[in-house]
Amino acid sequence: MKQWTSELLAVSRAGHDKDTVYVVLANDDTYVWLADGRRRLLASPKKKKWKHVQVIRHLPEEILAQMRSFELDAHVRKILSAYRSLQCSGGEDED
Repeated sequence: MKQWTSELLAVSRAGHDKDTVYVVLANDDTYVWLADGRRRLLASPKKKKWKHVQVIRHLPEEILAQMRSFELDAHVRKILSAYRSLQCSGGEDED
């Protein structure tokens, strides 16, 4: 089983999946491969152009720790669930 490592999330900005949050699995100069653990699994990630996604680079440490190594779709779902719950609660505290 392939072990992915990523420290980026992305929000789809175009297409039928607009506003869907994904984990970025891989990327090149033109495309990014995305998974959400439900409709788009690790075995069949969504290929989307960079211009159609907004990358979320600044994430809380608790989410980054989970993203450093994941192997199952359940791990991806847990990461995205944790991100959504932080968004609903107002995000991180400012120092």
